[in-house]
Amino acid sequence: MSENTVAGGTQKIEWARARMPVLAHIEERLSGEGTLCGLRIAISVHLEAKTARLALALRAAGAEVAVTGSNPLSTQDDVAAALGEAGLFVYARRGVDEAGYRQHLEQVLEHRPHLVLDDGGDLTALLHGARTDLGNDVRGICEETTTGVLRLRALAASEQLLYPALAVNDARMKHLFDNRYGTGQSTWEAIMRATNLSIAGKTVLVAGYGWCGRGIALRARGLGARVLISEVDPVRAAEAVMDGFTAATVATGIRQADFVVSATGCRDVVTYSHLERAKEGVVLANAGHFDVEIDVATLRRRATARPVREHVVGYDLPSGPTVYVLAEGRLVNLVAGDGHPVEIMDLSFSLQALCLAWLAQHGSNLAPAVHAVPAAIDDQVARMFLRSQEAGLDELTPAQRAYLGGGQT
Repeated sequence: MSENTVAGGTQKIEWARARMPVLAHIEERLSGEGTLCGLRIAISVHLEAKTARLALALRAAGAEVAVTGSNPLSTQDDVAAALGEAGLFVYARRGVDEAGYRQHLEQVLEHRPHLVLDDGGDLTALLHGARTDLGNDVRGICEETTTGVLRLRALAASEQLLYPALAVNDARMKHLFDNRYGTGQSTWEAIMRATNLSIAGKTVLVAGYGWCGRGIALRARGLGARVLISEVDPVRAAEAVMDGFTAATVATGIRQADFVVSATGCRDVVTYSHLERAKEGVVLANAGHFDVEIDVATLRRRATARPVREHVVGYDLPSGPTVYVLAEGRLVNLVAGDGHPVEIMDLSFSLQALCLAWLAQHGSNLAPAVHAVPAAIDDQVARMFLRSQEAGLDELTPAQRAYLGGGQT
């Protein structure tokens, strides 16, 4: 890589560093405690500036850190180059094919990690499949995403999970902030950057009303759109209605939608048969981890593709409309954008750092199961965030604690 490339990546990392005060505090604390000193950590997360900041914090705390990306199209080569120049082990390049992506995952695992930080579960899948030989030293896994936690729970249910794993995605300071506010903002930033289209006055169909879908719908409404919600969970659909949105099936909603955004973590959410009945010119984007929510594979086989902008491909259906797919149906906010805002990832990656330290101390004594993040870690991150914002926080009095405990009236 050229000096300019490294310099550009370093600038991005320093911009993030200055705006991640909670992680800076945790880095200082972990460096003083020595909890991670001498441990090997394997990371597979979308490789951009905030991830780099986390990797550098872990290295500063004494760990040997090997990093790759969790999606070939989300890796930022300048950031990867800057990390390599800083002395970390980096195995990632934007746009590699499936074989190259797999090779990078294996290269990270060849460091024989004590701790694994995964985003989507691909490292975990290798450790439970083709490369079980590289997991002998693993004390535990931290999983960043809804999709990855689902994969972990599937392994646990079939009694195949080999290591203790923390469902970091399920921590309150993660999914209530990262999934909702992070995904909500970054998804629309990427869509607007890729298309240069107005959202105001348009109809948006959001498939999935989990925390990611909630954030996407909320931001779409704030941008002036009329928002439809598609759900398979009747309670979530009812919640969407009570939140002021319109519940609709994908088949019905896609006939009206100018934009369709999927955020379900499931496959075949928007099928080719849906697209045959779609509104002319509909823009399709995926905010779920894997590129299986929109049936791009069938589109490529049956429709005529026309690249029209960076990250935008038009498909002329032989018996239907022209539809536009963003970011090849991959995670739009990281392929066509910079991912979640820095301040949001300060919270998520602070959780990750503390969870890795906790696993370093306790992982050897835990059963191979999916464990909740200790509530004390959630509270630590929340309190540090509030202090960084100079925000106040009340405390219960002894009498209040007793009352809430049912001891007095």
